[in-house]
Amino acid sequence: MYFDLSEENKAVRDAAREFAQQELLPGVIERDTTMKFPTEQVKRMGEMGFLGMMVSPEYGGGGMDTISYALAMEEISKIDNSCSVIMSVNNSLVCWGLEKMGTEEQKRKYLPKLATGEWIGSFCLSEPEAGSDATSQRTT
Repeated sequence: MYFDLSEENKAVRDAAREFAQQELLPGVIERDTTMKFPTEQVKRMGEMGFLGMMVSPEYGGGGMDTISYALAMEEISKIDNSCSVIMSVNNSLVCWGLEKMGTEEQKRKYLPKLATGEWIGSFCLSEPEAGSDATSQRTT
């Protein structure tokens, strides 16, 4: 299958690439080595719209397509894996689930703050016999 990226896709990719080079690359090794949470970098990702890319504009997100999201994830991941995981969890695990399955009250309460980076979404993955090894978990 062959397809061309839209102008919007290219603009998102280029913005993510520039952001990663300018804002994430400086200090990335030090942050990883010292295990420092990238507070300022995540704040900037929220300001740039990377934390709510596919969230509907109705809830403060960018309303972008999956291709734009994947392109941005790729560019962020090339430079700073910690920031890319934060971006992925916030967008894919938290915002997506809330928007698709949450009540209207939950959407209005949580999505605007998650989409802008005011709040950062997370999830917990742990069981006594498996720790964080999802393939060994037995709970259903």
